[in-house]
Amino acid sequence: MKEQLEKLKNQIEEFEIKHNEHVELFRLKFLAKKGDLNDLFEQFKTVPVEMKKELGALLNQVKQKAQQKWEEAQLEHIQNKKQKSQGNTDFTLPAENTFGGSRHPLSIIENEVIEIFKKLGFIYAEGPEIEDDWHNFSALNFPPNHPARDMQDTFFISEDIALRTHTSSVQVRLMENQKPPIRAIMPGRVYRNEAISARANCFFHQIEGIYIDEKVSFADLKQTLFYFIQELFGQDVNVRFRPSYFPFTEPSAEMDISCLLCKGKGCNVCKHTSWLEILGCGMIDPNVLKASGIDPEKYSGFAFGMGIERIAMLKYEVKDLRTYFTNDTRFISQFKGQ
Repeated sequence: MKEQLEKLKNQIEEFEIKHNEHVELFRLKFLAKKGDLNDLFEQFKTVPVEMKKELGALLNQVKQKAQQKWEEAQLEHIQNKKQKSQGNTDFTLPAENTFGGSRHPLSIIENEVIEIFKKLGFIYAEGPEIEDDWHNFSALNFPPNHPARDMQDTFFISEDIALRTHTSSVQVRLMENQKPPIRAIMPGRVYRNEAISARANCFFHQIEGIYIDEKVSFADLKQTLFYFIQELFGQDVNVRFRPSYFPFTEPSAEMDISCLLCKGKGCNVCKHTSWLEILGCGMIDPNVLKASGIDPEKYSGFAFGMGIERIAMLKYEVKDLRTYFTNDTRFISQFKGQ
């Protein structure tokens, strides 16, 4: 067996490994389960006890030599392959086409509105989408069992907890924790149990705002919103205010602009009136100020709220707001670069 080991040792040293195929052939011949080394390990079991020490040491030495040569050959092959692949790279070739993503139109409009009101000194505020009854209704002059609660079909989680129906709840939290003057806008998603159509959905996005200080008037409200509309839609848009009712403002109004989709001809979006409601507004009811710990004798303020989807419909002439939620990349790709 000693002679066999010496012969195998010479074979391992003389075996030339020039290609990747030789690396695998070497492993199969010497190190595999049916290789030469494994045969000698089987023979070693029958060696007399007095010879096991000498032959065992020699057998392990031959195995280590084979293992080392195989590992070095593997490493050399990997390095050669890497150098070869780098050598074949042509850096003068044109790069692959890459396509940038698109910002969603609702995000574009939201950012535009935020930037316009920032110019007027309004700060950004946000709050939870799951609200308690106090912040969503009671603090906004919605007493229990008041008919005004029926104006908004609510998704209730429990008796006193619901998905917020407006971002006015953020206004309440702001008034509770900050002393006037307060000038802020509150963008966010809201939820109402409404039938889905070209003009409505069960969830949508709002931006509301408040301004509270001494001697704030309805004239301040009208001028602020008129400036906002001109900044967003241009100088030529027509605007009108109509009397309305909201539990948390008094007096209240709805603001309409001329329909930019039909240019005054009438369409299904404006219901053939040539006008489209874009936001609700009004002077904050003294009861709302009082509920949040603000003295209505000293301070007054106005509030307004608008749907981002409605503004985007006018801005981009989209006639069905359901399009915003289809996840159709063909639609989104139209807003690249904005």
